[in-house]
Amino acid sequence: MRILVVVDSINIEDSSGSKANVALIRNLKKAGFELLVYHYSRKKINLDGIACVSIKEIKFSFLYFLSRTQREISKITKINSNPKIESLFGFSFTFFNDVKSIKKGLMNIQNFQPDWVLTLSIASSFRPHKALLGLPQWHSKWLAYVHDPYPMHSYPRPYDWVEPGHQFKRDFFWQITEKSKYVLYPSKILSEWMGGYYYNQYGKEIIIPHQIFNENKDIDSILVPTFFNPNDFNILHAGSMMDARNPITLVVAFELFLAQNPDAKSHAKLLFIGNKSSFDTFIRDKQKTLSQVFRSDDYLPFQEVMAMQEAAAVNVILEAIGPISPFLPGKFPHCIQTQKPILLLGPYYSESKRLLGEEYPYWSEVNDIEKIQSHINKLYQSWLENKNLIMNRPDLMYYLSPKYLRKTLIELKP
Repeated sequence: MRILVVVDSINIEDSSGSKANVALIRNLKKAGFELLVYHYSRKKINLDGIACVSIKEIKFSFLYFLSRTQREISKITKINSNPKIESLFGFSFTFFNDVKSIKKGLMNIQNFQPDWVLTLSIASSFRPHKALLGLPQWHSKWLAYVHDPYPMHSYPRPYDWVEPGHQFKRDFFWQITEKSKYVLYPSKILSEWMGGYYYNQYGKEIIIPHQIFNENKDIDSILVPTFFNPNDFNILHAGSMMDARNPITLVVAFELFLAQNPDAKSHAKLLFIGNKSSFDTFIRDKQKTLSQVFRSDDYLPFQEVMAMQEAAAVNVILEAIGPISPFLPGKFPHCIQTQKPILLLGPYYSESKRLLGEEYPYWSEVNDIEKIQSHINKLYQSWLENKNLIMNRPDLMYYLSPKYLRKTLIELKP
């Protein structure tokens, strides 16, 4: 089976979405499919054993001129005109030029007749999907992967808001669910959630979760940062917290845990690794009186973060405070891959909770201080007995593997 993959970026250092996309592409190869990857990373990137083509940005066009002119005017005036432009046209001039660039790149493909065309994106881009809408010859083979709700109004609270050009964006996504052969989601709950907005996708939904990928690199040979002692009882949150993922209750629960277990103060750590967030001031202030809490200055290389996740006693998945979390976090497979216990903090209705199961012992609502403290204490007592805590979940290892991926795609009907 031949699959043409059209993707925003395969640079794993630029976002969690790119990491998830690269893991999926690599596992497609590992599952035995023949791949051709067209990517818009704006740089040459090679994936071992996979044919990759970097799509060039069109730099001699009226759209390119408009996008750069707008950018320069914004720099000078300090006024962002994008909301006004998106209200009028639905998208930015840059978006339109990027889509045109991707479409032109795809029209140059020769000597590769795909059985399926898979579009992957990051954040709220969906540029590859927009490009495929303009190539109707591939609609009957189109696997449209939808990693997050779209547009922003379709997000659950507290993420939802009506953005400029909302109706244009909604009409655009209706076309995706209408024209594609199948709509792929990383999460069952996300598929059901989006079905409430796009009922025309009914019968097309396929669940392809974010993937585990065991690289050949020996993770043990990668040096962890000097601030991380693998011999400590490390509770690690890796990744962006954004404004909606509130860690304050976790920090307070950890502080109470230390107060009740004073012996743990010499070797228990709560670490936050990732980009800056709106909670940095709180964490920095807390560090002044609680040295066991650590916040990285900024983003760290992916391999270093993976090495820390492998060496941590506990990995944290922190979700937003709200009624439902339909997302499958990009780091969920990384956490499962480590086989270390996950401290899951999120709503009752959550894809992560659904996968871990109703009986999973270390789940809590984000604001339940007593329950979080109790989980930390139980994990710590187990760690004292056996420093190498293991969460043995062969069911999830299979669900996130190339074998399950192959089984799912082979069963699709053209």
